[in-house]
Amino acid sequence: MKNRTRTEKIITVVTWTVILLSWYLVTRFKLVSSTLFPSPMKVWDTFQSILQNGYNKISIWSHLGASFQRLFSAMGLAILTGVPLGLLSGYFSKVRAVIDSVVEFYRPLPPLAYYTLLVLWLGIDNESKIMLLFLAGFAPIYIACVSAVNNIKQDYLLSARSLGASQKQIFFKIVMPACLPEILIGVRTAMGFAYTTLVASEMVAATSGIGWMVLDASNFLKSDVIFVGILFMGATGILIDSGLKYIERKLVFWRGYI
Repeated sequence: MKNRTRTEKIITVVTWTVILLSWYLVTRFKLVSSTLFPSPMKVWDTFQSILQNGYNKISIWSHLGASFQRLFSAMGLAILTGVPLGLLSGYFSKVRAVIDSVVEFYRPLPPLAYYTLLVLWLGIDNESKIMLLFLAGFAPIYIACVSAVNNIKQDYLLSARSLGASQKQIFFKIVMPACLPEILIGVRTAMGFAYTTLVASEMVAATSGIGWMVLDASNFLKSDVIFVGILFMGATGILIDSGLKYIERKLVFWRGYI
C-alpha cells in the first residue's frame, strides 16, 4: 500500500509539472494572446500584489472571509436540519412522504434558476446567498442520511431489541455509528456543491467575495486576476475537503482509513 501511495504521489507531481510546463510554453511562444491567457510569472506577480494590497481596496482575506461566512453559515444550517430530517425520513415513511417530494422537486433545478426569486424575497445581502447555499447543501445531506438508515441491517436492530436495549441506546450505539460514514460523505458532497454555488451566487448582486472578484476582473479583461481567483478557489476548496477528510478519519476510525 505504501508503494502504491508513493507511486500515486509521483504521478500527481508529474501531472502538475506537465500542466505548468505546458502553461509556460504556451505563453512563452505567444500561442495565445497574453490578454486572454497570462503567463505564470504575470499571475505570480498579481498574486503577490493582491496578497499585499488586496483587490479593489479590499484585502484578499476580507474577500475570503465574506465567502466563508456565507458558506459555513449555510452549511451549518444544512447539517443541523438535513441530518435529523434525513434520519427521521429513513425511519418513518410518513415523514419521508412529506419531505422527499419537496427535495426531489427542487434538487434537479439549477441553483441560479431560483436565485432571482430569493433575491426578490430576501434582498441582495447575505440572506439570499445563505439561503441559496443552504438549499444547495441540504439535499445531498438529506439524501445521504435517508440512504444510510435504509442500509442498516435489520438484524442488528432486532438483536439489540431482543437483548433489552432501549430506543435511545439503539439510536446512539447502532444507528448513528452505522449511518455516520454515509452522513460524512454526504456532508463532503454538499460542501463541494455549496462552494460551487457560492461562487455563482457572488457573481450576482454582490460587492465582496472571491466569486465577485473574478466577475469584476472579467469585466475589465484582467485575466491575471481571474487566474488568481481561480487558484484561491481551488486551494481553499482542497483545504476544506482535506479538513473534512481528517474529521472523517477521526470520527469513523473503525473503517481503517490509511
